[in-house]
Amino acid sequence: MMRAIMVKIIKYNEKNFNSILDKRINSKRLQSNKIELKVKKILNDIKRNKDKALFKYAQKFDNIKNPNKDLKVKSSEIKKAKNLCNSDSIKALKLAANRIEKFHKNQMPKNVTYKDKEGMSIKTRWLPIERAGVYAPGGKASYPSSVLMSAIPAKVAGVNEIIMTVPSYSGEINPLTLVAAEICGIKKIFRVGGAQAIGALTYGTETIDPVDVIVGPGNQWVAEAKKQVVRDVNIDMFAGPSEILIVADKSNNAEWIAYDMLAQSEHDESAQSILITDDDLFAKKVSNNIKSIIKTSNRSEIIKKSINKNGLIIIIKHIKKSFDLINKIAPEHLSLMFKDAQKIEENITNAGVIFLGKWTPEAMGDYIMGPSHVLPTNGASKNSSGLSVYNFIKKISSIKNSQKTIKILGPSAKMIAECEGLDAHAKSIQVRLNGK
Repeated sequence: MMRAIMVKIIKYNEKNFNSILDKRINSKRLQSNKIELKVKKILNDIKRNKDKALFKYAQKFDNIKNPNKDLKVKSSEIKKAKNLCNSDSIKALKLAANRIEKFHKNQMPKNVTYKDKEGMSIKTRWLPIERAGVYAPGGKASYPSSVLMSAIPAKVAGVNEIIMTVPSYSGEINPLTLVAAEICGIKKIFRVGGAQAIGALTYGTETIDPVDVIVGPGNQWVAEAKKQVVRDVNIDMFAGPSEILIVADKSNNAEWIAYDMLAQSEHDESAQSILITDDDLFAKKVSNNIKSIIKTSNRSEIIKKSINKNGLIIIIKHIKKSFDLINKIAPEHLSLMFKDAQKIEENITNAGVIFLGKWTPEAMGDYIMGPSHVLPTNGASKNSSGLSVYNFIKKISSIKNSQKTIKILGPSAKMIAECEGLDAHAKSIQVRLNGK
């Protein structure tokens, strides 16, 4: 029987605050090594045996009876999926897709060309990668929004081909997931999930072509597989369970804040929801609302485990001085709901995305605001960013000198080569200084 719901409440000035906080945030960040060897075995099997191994795992984990025939989703299945979906749901997905596309179009970098006073012409071109793999999660819930958030940046970047893999249950895929893929223009969709999907996208098989980058969230098997293939293919990030940090004063509606916290906790037992506030009574109100809401939630068991293990409310004396604490936690999602929140925003350097004000719930960011919801977790926002067009493009610079350039810059370049003891480098420059 599940024990009572308990949202841990601590004060920032407590003697053992740092140890309590570290233990709480690290509890979800500690990765198990139990699956590492199993994932390695699957990846090696896919690499060596291609379709033979892929079909074996598709039968075992996705319950596909005839993977040779049914692994790839047919166009007729997508048409059928559209007929199964509510028209309002499709309309909502299309609106979300348009907003995501608009945001990422504004994000695209420009090519740069210039000529300096020494006569050197320099050009930098941004080019899309050839092929991208999108992993669409299909675990305890199905997320068509993740298809949009992962594939649209690739589409905007100009990627030539997008391949999607998605776990299935006895061959069945959520209809909205297939509709989302069609909205994104994805032509190749395969019923395969887990480490075997990552292996197929990385090394290629007779059925699935290898890709240049793999993006999209997944379970611990997917995360471990992406970690192991990173030398062979680019990936978006090492994503872990979802997390949110909310900074809110007592002027907010406690029920709203409770729902914002539970919106993360319902994702996964390992998800984390943290609130920072400056008022003891408000903290208790939020805690009581959480306990009340859980009773009627359709994902109550998941939420209970998440809140009991990873949930936290921190009471701080001055809410506007919480940025050091925010930067230490480095959350995936950060919500700031207090007066003049935009002023403190400039002091925040570690967050996947920031939501400002009570009318900007993180839940909307999961679907329709524009920036991708595929974001760094487990403190990774200290050194990385969310998925964007930059994950799907590369740059090439080209340089052209004149004889004037060599005469002006050559001697200094030659001097540096000599300092480094690279004689051929120096001679390569000197012969041109001597030439006509």
